[in-house]
Order: sequence, then C-alpha cells, then structure tokens
Amino acid sequence: MSESQTWDAVDDYFRTHLSPDDEPLQAALRDSEAAELPHVNVTAPQGKLLQLLAQIQGARTILEIGTLGGYSTIWLGRALPAEGRLISLEYSAKHAEVATRNIARAGLDKLVEVRVGPALESLPQLADENPPPFDLVFIDADKANNAHYVEWALRLTRTGSLIIVDNVVRGGRVTDAASTEPDVRGTRAAIELIGSHPRLSGTAIQTVGSKGYDGFALARVLA
Repeated sequence: MSESQTWDAVDDYFRTHLSPDDEPLQAALRDSEAAELPHVNVTAPQGKLLQLLAQIQGARTILEIGTLGGYSTIWLGRALPAEGRLISLEYSAKHAEVATRNIARAGLDKLVEVRVGPALESLPQLADENPPPFDLVFIDADKANNAHYVEWALRLTRTGSLIIVDNVVRGGRVTDAASTEPDVRGTRAAIELIGSHPRLSGTAIQTVGSKGYDGFALARVLA
C-alpha cells in the first residue's frame, strides 16, 4: 500500500467511526461534483473538527470566508444554537448557488447566509453593518489574501474568538522564503502576522489524509 493509500484508508476509518457523512453532507459532495466545483472541500474528519471547535467555543456567530459548495458550512452550521448565525462569503456566483441549495437541503437556511462577491469587498460592507463580534472565523478562500483575511477577522471578532486558516502547508512550499507564488506569499504573510501580532496567540499543525500533505493554523484573539 502506498503512502497516499494509507492516508486514505486511515481517513476512511476515522470517518466511518467518528464523522460519518449523512445524506445532506453526501448530497452536498455529489452536487458539488456534478457542478464541477474544484475538489478542495474539507474532508469529513476535518469538517467534524471544525464542528467540534465551534461547539467547544460555544459559538453563536460564525464567519466563513470561502463557501465553495457549502460542505464545511454545513458542518459549522450544525454547531450553532437555534438563534445562531453564520455568514459565508463566496467569490463565485456559481459556487454560491450550489452551496445555497446544499445548505437549504441540510435545513440550515434560516441560520446561514451566503454573500456573493470578492471577500475583500464583502468584508468592509459587513463591518459597516456593525454586527455582533464573531465567535469563530474560518478562512478557506484564495490564499494570496490570507493575511488580509486575518486582519479583517481581527476587526470582526472579540477577546476569546477563534480564527482558523486552512491549507497553510502548501505541500511544504510555505517554508520557501524566496517563493514568488501568490499562495505561498499570502500564507507566509498570514502565519507571520499571527506570530507577531500582540492580539493573537496561534499555532499551525501539519496534517496528512485524503487531501494529501496539508495543515491549518489556529489562533485565539487575546484582547
């Protein structure tokens, strides 16, 4: 068995026993596949981790930057209380349309709002609404703007909020200080911002699994 096959088998084992997909989650993946959305959604174990983090946090308000087909949105939305709120920002109108259907099928359309447009345009508009601080922010959009998204997350959160940045390993390329690739530069900027910002305490974890060699950063807002 190859290394990647082993990772897949372990993920399948964990998913079967700890984070099984039910019909709405499976349908979200099927519809995303049928609509030819990129195959970059979180895995089931990663989705369950997001849900658990939101529940441990006691999150009542969640901001997601990057909706795709709504698979991670469903995991996060299920962590919210009945009066909770999740706002998800998605660049692509096509992706947002697929996600909105998937979210409604999961029975979360009363809790979740998908907003379409470039996140760096949607975020100032959201800030102008003066919403209650978000308890958790999940960043999983274009990696070139990761540091900007972290900065906006800081503006829209409170002491004790969690900020999660997905896909920070970039296949190991994150260590290349000389890289000119936008995803690497943006991710490095986000990691270094988290590490140096006086209002943040964070770490990053390398992972392996069905998505290959990957990882995420987790930061807590201090003040």
